[in-house]
Amino acid sequence: MNDQQLLRYARHLLLDAVSVEGQTRLLNARALIVGAGGLGSPVALYLASAGVGRITVVDDDTVDLTNLQRQIAHTTDRVGMPKVASAKVAMAQINPDVDVQASQLRVDAAWLAAQVPAHDVVIDCTDNFKTRHLINAACVAAKKPLVFGAAIQMAGQLSVFDTRDAESPCYACLFPADQMPEEVSCASMGVFAPLVGIVGSLQASEAIQVLLGDSKLVGQLLMVQAQGSEFHRMGIKRNPNCPVCSHPAHSAA
Repeated sequence: MNDQQLLRYARHLLLDAVSVEGQTRLLNARALIVGAGGLGSPVALYLASAGVGRITVVDDDTVDLTNLQRQIAHTTDRVGMPKVASAKVAMAQINPDVDVQASQLRVDAAWLAAQVPAHDVVIDCTDNFKTRHLINAACVAAKKPLVFGAAIQMAGQLSVFDTRDAESPCYACLFPADQMPEEVSCASMGVFAPLVGIVGSLQASEAIQVLLGDSKLVGQLLMVQAQGSEFHRMGIKRNPNCPVCSHPAHSAA
């Protein structure tokens, strides 16, 4: 690290959990953030501020006035701009040394299969089950850790799926594709503004801890209730019949 980096990351360097070795890991790491909205905003800003060296942000949407109640990477003067471009501006204002790749597109299986293997951690900040299952399948196939988050109304969820660990479930173990509930959206159901900040910040924290090799949320589901500030944790197990992570092609994971 150069002198400017030693100053920028000085408070990380004081932590035994990070130190010079850990910060160097972050500077050399690659993270993929899928979704640049309510959850993706704090994830993008905190990963950039923490010095994750290369960050890919992907989203197909543009900034809308209704986003600004909770999507803190965006501003009023960037309404109409692609969310990934707006997020890149915000990230560069915090840390111009981070290499941010902004991709304005809706991810599909082919794109994920090409991009996920090139990253060290994937952070799912999307809002629909179909895309979450595509991301999960790509992470299982590439043996990459996945940090999942969700938030609607006053409730949120968070977990880390890392099938490099033989005991870790994947997203499909917890939410099977053939049992997906009806889709709901913030546009129809509403969402409490600070909730996405809480869940997104926790996703950023877990992603950084994954990169440092010290996540404790694998095999755990953290449930957040903003009303009353309640947090509950429950253990989750790999489904031995999961068609994604227990398929013979992945049984050695």
